Order: sequence, then C-alpha cells, then structure tokens
Amino acid sequence: MYIADLHIHSHYSRATSRDCNLENLDLWARRKGIHLIGTGDFTHPAWREEMQEKLEPAEEGLYTLKKEYRIVDDSVADVMVPRFVITGEISSIYKKNDRVRKVHSLILLPGLEDAEILARKLEIIGNIHSDGRPILGLDCHDLLEIMLELCPGAIYVPAHIWTPHFSLFGAFSGFDSVEECFGDLSGYIHAMETGLSSDPPMNWRISALDKYQLISNSDAHSPAKLGREANLLDTGLSFSELREAIQTGKGLHGTIEFFPEEGKYHFDGHRKCGICLAPAETIKYDGICPVCGRKLTIGVSHRVEQLADRTEGYVRTDAKGFESLVPLPEVIGASLGHSAASTKVQKEYQNMLRRLGPEFEILRSVPEEDVQKTSGHLIAEGIRRLRAGKVERNPGFDGEYGTVRLFTQDEIDRLDGQMSFFDALCINTEEKHGSESGKTGDKRQISDNGSEPLEGITGENISSGNQTAETENAEGAAGPNKPADLNQEQKQAVRALGSAVAVVAGPGTGKTKTLISRILYMLEVRKVKPSEITAVTFTNKAAGELMERIKKEIGRSRNLNKMQVGTFHAICLNFLKNQGVEFSLADDAASLEAAGRALDETGLKMKPKELLRVASLLKSGMDPEEMQTRMAQNDADEEAQEMPQNWNEGAKAYQRILREQHLLDFDDLLLETLKLIEQGSVQDGWEKRFAYLLVDEFQDISPIQYRLIQAWSRGGRELFVIGDPDQSIYGFRGSDARCFEKLKEDYPDMQEIRLAWNYRCAPAVLHAAASVISHNQGPERKLLAHRQEEMPVRVVRAGSEMAEAIFTAKEINRLAGGIGMLEAQKIGAGSGKVRSFGDIAVLYRTHRQADLLEKCLRKEGIPYVTTGREAFLTEYEVRGSISFFKCLANPADEFSRKICLKLLWDLDTNVVAESVFESMAEKFRPLYAKSKPQKFLEKWIEEMQMQESTAMKKLAGMTLFYRSMDEFMEALSLGVESDLRRCGDRRYNGEAVTLMTLHGAKGLEFPVTFIYGVRKGLIPFEKYETVDLEEERRLFYVGMTRAKDELILTTSQDESEFLGELPDTGICRERADKRKNAGSGKQMSLFDFM
Repeated sequence: MYIADLHIHSHYSRATSRDCNLENLDLWARRKGIHLIGTGDFTHPAWREEMQEKLEPAEEGLYTLKKEYRIVDDSVADVMVPRFVITGEISSIYKKNDRVRKVHSLILLPGLEDAEILARKLEIIGNIHSDGRPILGLDCHDLLEIMLELCPGAIYVPAHIWTPHFSLFGAFSGFDSVEECFGDLSGYIHAMETGLSSDPPMNWRISALDKYQLISNSDAHSPAKLGREANLLDTGLSFSELREAIQTGKGLHGTIEFFPEEGKYHFDGHRKCGICLAPAETIKYDGICPVCGRKLTIGVSHRVEQLADRTEGYVRTDAKGFESLVPLPEVIGASLGHSAASTKVQKEYQNMLRRLGPEFEILRSVPEEDVQKTSGHLIAEGIRRLRAGKVERNPGFDGEYGTVRLFTQDEIDRLDGQMSFFDALCINTEEKHGSESGKTGDKRQISDNGSEPLEGITGENISSGNQTAETENAEGAAGPNKPADLNQEQKQAVRALGSAVAVVAGPGTGKTKTLISRILYMLEVRKVKPSEITAVTFTNKAAGELMERIKKEIGRSRNLNKMQVGTFHAICLNFLKNQGVEFSLADDAASLEAAGRALDETGLKMKPKELLRVASLLKSGMDPEEMQTRMAQNDADEEAQEMPQNWNEGAKAYQRILREQHLLDFDDLLLETLKLIEQGSVQDGWEKRFAYLLVDEFQDISPIQYRLIQAWSRGGRELFVIGDPDQSIYGFRGSDARCFEKLKEDYPDMQEIRLAWNYRCAPAVLHAAASVISHNQGPERKLLAHRQEEMPVRVVRAGSEMAEAIFTAKEINRLAGGIGMLEAQKIGAGSGKVRSFGDIAVLYRTHRQADLLEKCLRKEGIPYVTTGREAFLTEYEVRGSISFFKCLANPADEFSRKICLKLLWDLDTNVVAESVFESMAEKFRPLYAKSKPQKFLEKWIEEMQMQESTAMKKLAGMTLFYRSMDEFMEALSLGVESDLRRCGDRRYNGEAVTLMTLHGAKGLEFPVTFIYGVRKGLIPFEKYETVDLEEERRLFYVGMTRAKDELILTTSQDESEFLGELPDTGICRERADKRKNAGSGKQMSLFDFM
C-alpha cells in the first residue's frame, strides 16, 4: 500500500511558494512518506520544460527526479524514491443557464507527450502562460470533450467540489448536479475530489454521489503542505493501475483527510465581522449577517445540507476507510505551545524525522513509546490524542482556516511547566521577566535532544545609552525571532536602548526587517505594552505589511490591535477622532473644488492644482523663499507655471472655504493634531500611545512632520528613526536630506547606527548606483554587496522614443521566456534566466512617458499594471463620480453632494437636482455596500453612459486590487502613489509587469528593473531653470537600487548626464536596433508596430 497526493501546484501558479519546484517536491514527499505525487500545472510551458529536463521515465506513465537534482537531506532516509504523475488544474469561468459558473478541474495525464498535446490545444483557446492554473472561458463540458478527443486515457476529476467560489457544487457559482454541468458527457466522470472543507461522511449524505469514487489531495501551494490530504492505494505503480483505482475503486483503499473543520469554508460566516455560524443558525438569520446586515458567506457544511438527501451519520455500503490527521509540525506546536513555524518546532520536526522516519509513519504507526523516548511525553500524548480523534475543533469560515486543538493552555502548563514564544531563543524565565536585581540569567539549551544553544546576549554587547529599569532587565534576552538572520549592525539597531536612536539604512540593507525585529524585541523580550508603541510608515501599504509580518511572527495570542501603526495622516486622523474633533475629510475632489472657488474669489491666474500645492507647502512649514524651487520639483506631468505674486491670498481663501464647510484636508490633519498638543487641549493619557515612537523612512518627513515627531516623543521614553539621506526624494513636499543632522542637533545624545550590508542588489548594480550617488555631497558611502552574482548593468541606446518603447516591450518578452509557445522554444535555456512578468518593473520620471510604452506592451500582448496617482483622477467625470461615491458612504457630506451635482449633471442645488441625486443614490447605495468594486464601477459606468471615457476606464482598472468599495475609497483618499495600482488590460488579473514613476517605486524591489527614458530633460527633470541636481540624482539612485538582479537603463536622443557618472566597469553599452528579437534572426523594426 502506498500514499498518493495527486493535486498540487508548481511555483508557476499564483500565490505559491517559490520552493514549489521538482527538487523540493521530491524532498518533501520523502519527508512526508508520500510515494506518488502529482506534478501540477502541466499547462504551463516553462513547467513542462522543467519537467522534461529534470524528470526521467520510471514505471508506465510515471516519472522520478533525476539523481543530479535530488536534494540530500540527513533528516530522511535516501532509500525512498517518490514517483511523479503528470497533473494540472484548470479554472473554467463561463456563463451557463444564465449564471456565471466558476469550476476547477483536476486532470491526470499518461505522460508528458499528452501534456504537450493538450496544452497546445488549450493555448489556442486562452492564455495558459500567465498562471500555472490557467483561467479559461471554457465550459467544463467542452474541456472534458477536448480531453477525451486528444488524450482518451487521461483522467478528469472535478476538483475540491464544495469550495464556495470555484467548484462543481460551490455555493456561489457551482451546479446542483453533475448532469447540469457535464450534460451528455456525465458518464465520463468517475471520481470527485472532496476538498479540505469536507470529508467522506459529508459526501455520503448525497445519494447522487454514490456512483463516484471519493479521492482527497492537498492542493498544496508550498512543498510543506504536501499530504494535508492524500489517498491510500493498494495497487502496483503504474498510470493504468492508478486510473483503474480512481475510475472503479479497485485498489483505492481509502483517504487521509484534513479535519473538515480546518478548511477555510467549513461553516458560514463573515470573517470581518467575526461571525461563524452553523447552517441552522444561518437559516435562523435568513442568510444575513447579524452584525453588518450583509449576505453571509455560505460554507461547505451548509451547501452539503442543501443538497443532502440523507441524515448525518449515514455510511455508504461500499464506503472506503479514512483517517483524519493533522500535520506533524502542528502536533508538535500544539503539544509545546508554539507556532508550527517556530524555530523550536521545526528543529524538533527534523529530529523526529531523523530518528523515527517519515511524517506519515510517525502520525499513523510509530509506537507511542518510541515517540516519547525521542520527543517527550507531551508530543507522544498529542499523537495519541490525534489517533484517537480526541481533538477540539473550531471550524473555518469565510476564507479563515479553522483550528484543531489537542491541548488547552492549562493542560500544557500543568503537564510541562510554563512555555513561551521565546523558548526557541534560549531565554529562561529570569531572562524573559528580569530579576529584582536586574541581573542577566544564564543561557539555556533549546531542548534536551543535544541541540546546541544559540548565542545569548550579555551586558557587554548591549548598545550604550540611557537605560531605564525596564530595559535593563532585558539585557540577558536573546533578541528577535531567528536572531541568526540579523547581522551585527542590525542586531545593534534592534537592541539599542538610547532615548534617541537613528539608523541609517541604505537600499537593500534590511531596513524593514530591522524595524520589525525591533518591534518584536520590544514586545517579546522587553515586554513593552502594544498600546505604548506607535510606528509611523510612509504608506498605508507599508503599515499593513508591517502589521501582518508582526502578527505572523507572534500569532494571534497577543492583542496587537492596540499598537498604533500607520502613516502620519492616518495616525493624526485617529488622534483627532479620539479627541472628539468633529470634521469631514476633504478628498481630492473637494479640495480642488475649494481651490477653484478660492481662485474665483481672488482672481488669481493659476490652476486649482497649483494652488493646492502652494497651500500644502505652506502648511508643511516650508520657507516661502524655497517655494518656487520646490514647485519646480513637483508634478513632472504638469506644464510649467509661474506663481503669481499674491499667491498667498489664494491660499488664505482656500483655507477659509474649507473651514466654512467644516472640512480638513490632509495637511490640516497634521496641523490640527500639532495645535491640540502644543496648546494642551488634549485628553489626559494620550502620551502613553507614543511612549515608544518608531519612524520609518525618516528622510522623507516634512518640517511639520518633524515637529509632530518632537511633540509625540516629548513625553515618551524612546524615539527610533530609520531611513537613508541618499533616498530623500520628496523635496517638493518639504523633505530634507539633512534631517538626520538636524535630529542630532536636537538630540545631542542620539545614537547613530549604519547598516552597511546590501542583500538586494547584484554587485554590478550596487557599484553603478554608488558611483552615481558619490557625486552628491556627504560622507563616503560604504555599502557592501552580500551577493556574488556577476551580471553587468546594461545601458541601451535607441534611435527614437518609439524605438526605445519597442525595445523595452520586446526585451520584456525575451526576459519572460516568450509569451507564446514558439517564442519560448526559440529562446531556449541558453538565453539567461526566464523571468515572470511580476519580476519586472519599468520605472520612468513622468506618467506621460507611459503612454507610448503601454501601447507597445499591449501590442506585444504583455500584461501590465500601472501604479500611482495619475492625472486621470482629476478629470471631471472621475472627480464627480468619486464625490458621488463619498455621498453613498456618508449621506451627510453636503460638500461632496454639491460637487457631484455640478460635475456629473451640471446642476446647482435645487429641487430638481435633489430629485436626480436621490434617485441615483437609492439605486446605487445598496450596490455600494454589497458589490465588489469592479462590478460596482461597471454598473455605474453603464448607468452614466461613460463607456467611452478613458479616465473612467482607468478608474475601473484600479478596482481590481480592492475587496470593497470602502477599501477602494480609503486608498483614493489616503493612499500615496505607491498605494495605488491600475490594471492595464482587463483580461489580466494576475501577475503582470509593473509600470510606475521613480517616486512611486520607493520601497519596492524587482529582480529586473528598467529605467526608461534616461535622457536629457527628463532625468534630471528640467522644468524650470532651477533644478535641485542632488535630489534628482538621489531619485535616479533610488530607481537604480530597486533592481535585484538586472538593471537596464534605456535612453534615446541626448543621454542624461547621470549616465556619464557610471563606472567604467560592470557596464554593458548596446544599441537597441542591434539587439535581436527573441530567438529570431530578425532585427527589431518600427514596422513591427505598424
């Protein structure tokens, strides 16, 4: 008898681990004890090529990994050789019987030749290159028919048949019967995949499923998830015997199951509302969430109830056996009180594999006494309870995985003493909590299995600075999770205890990692309360990612919601609300409207957008004498416009209009917060929220933000800032690269730490960037390349802007391995590493440069997304629409109502206008609450007959990245450039090339980065006679250091002076018209685009 997991994914599928390659799948199959695994993703050409290269035939229809690719691992015996069978999953999205259907299908093939034949046919129908699990607008009936015609020996199995959104019987987009889906071909369906949220007994309740074999697979998106569910087969190893077992049940002994409650959609509910309901409770509430009033997400259990014609507990007469198991790391973690991903659990997992055998043997058959001898009585007890089914089940719902508990915390404490997250870091109780005398404790070993203890921290290597009693007690602690991952400078930054600490972190030096590690260190080692920590980030996206990573490390056991993480504007917005200040937030449309009125009143000859910039710079605390220079650095997409002499009158009028309407713009949020604090008009206790203040991207703060930092930290204990003066690129907003020097002046005891090791960029990229930035004033830049790969920076010169755009599109095609099958074959393995579209970014100085580039990318068939706050957001129809949406969210917003009436219907406020508004609001208010942004915008554009509006099409393209209209509107209101994205082609909703400005790329990284248009007048940007050359050079430096592996600088006409600052070595200069097309002998030509 052997174990088979037939449904998995490769690293070419979306949302999968990069480790999903054949080497790691083979390794983890050996660790798990799985004898036969599916390859997954047979449709993807690059994956098939990899399989052809790395697999070799074994038994009939099966393959093994070639020995030279096998990973040697001392935790598993080398005698087991897993087999591979060619498999793949296809997503069909189509309309049938007046309903949109979304069904996933699992296909098993007799060999790679069949995979090639079937993939070629599917390639004609749809795009199979972007995703290992391609999305095709193909009826399941037709997909089955194609398979039967081309590969009659293949196996077709409806995948995870109960998943609500994408399955045969899915509650939202599935069918009620097999016949309804497959019609006259229903007789060719012989098996069903139960999915993670259902087990065999749930399926036995539907008599219509009696004629189908029930199989279970992991649907793994990472190698460690293999075997979450699997099949027990008692057959020989061959495809024909596997086919017979799945089609007839002969040799199908049973299945290994997830506990169905662990599945993400077992029960009904709303994840955001924290509501989880059994089917009976959902019926009681008529399917409506009792918290928010919206429709509940119906889970698998409910859907089974809808289709079941048998009572719970029914057992089929021909029922196969099944076992419900939990992955071994989860058993270890549950037994020890740690997360499954923790260092301690993973080390124990490896130890058990080494001493007891593969995971499934440990879970199913290794004697409990052997487990106890190896790993202690708690883990042995956990396995005993698992085998006996004595577990506490908390069902998953609405996309949230459920949990299975083997022990309560009281049981763990009673059986094995107190345990904590930091056991894995060798911290004993004295070290964690501190003794009365504040002395450090001794180091201790991680476990009793002979593992070496990690190096502890002593008082000698704690950073100097004023230490409070609280921080002194942490001297003996080991530091943040996985301290070995931090270099010496990062550790110093994490543990520094001064009242003011500044970390200069150059590009790729692990700035975010250092910041997160410091927060973890504060929470877990120093026991700082989350409510006393405030972390300020530059973007909403950065704030969200920071919180997610902290939660991932700590888990849900700690109340982290009291920790304040956000942008200056978001934190000030919450601060003002908590202080009881009543106001409405003016979005772009409201601000532009107020600016327009101010200009009408004062008679100033300038654009509303220009007046808003003037007002913003004044509010930021900038010296008026700097205004003209800073205005020149601002929006490079706007035409140059001299400021009138009495511009100050316009700014005053604008501010008065906002006050009259009880509006605050984004700058006012900061000013009002600062005013309340400085006047002492705040509620007691606010200072506690800022006791430990951390500021990310410190180099980008404005003068007013600097004052806020001072005000917040005045009564606090510690100020920690991190950033890089060489990446200060927002001078037009008032930022100053000298902010670190000013901080040193204001905080004489400030401790400065510099991070030197760059882990992102290839050496040639780092060397080229350093050569450019060294032309700016300042100390010597000492960035050290951690990577060793040698690949030159390419400088490509084209004969014209069109030729430059064509080259960029063609080169992306080549880097991606060719977006067509023939192109992929022509490129071959000798043309360098094949890149996915998501690996590639094209950066430029102005949004206007993207117009020609987008045309070429569409012509080439390359999916792309653009990011940033583009000019289309200021178009009348867009501003009017956004104002209308604001009214739907807040009916009391009279200012937005006036704006939308004027811009959308050209009406002033009167009885007729109110009738028009209320009619539209009544129609769209329910849709705003319930519809996905994409669907909402589609209906709005259709209703308003805006189908021909390019601006509205671009607005609709942005909705694909947001889950609700509220989330979309928040991004429009508070999001900076890098928070906003637009899909360039509605057909593509997955991985794509990123197009963005150099400013928008700040904080991001890409394996391949183009800087497009490195020519005179653009880089550096020459808008007025006065140009801040050092800031423009810093901006170029930021763009260059986004590149991890390859940096390609394209130019045409007159080259930028910055290209002359590149070093003599590590640079490859070439001409675009000399570069060959992908694998062909033909040179590029403008006629390709005519």
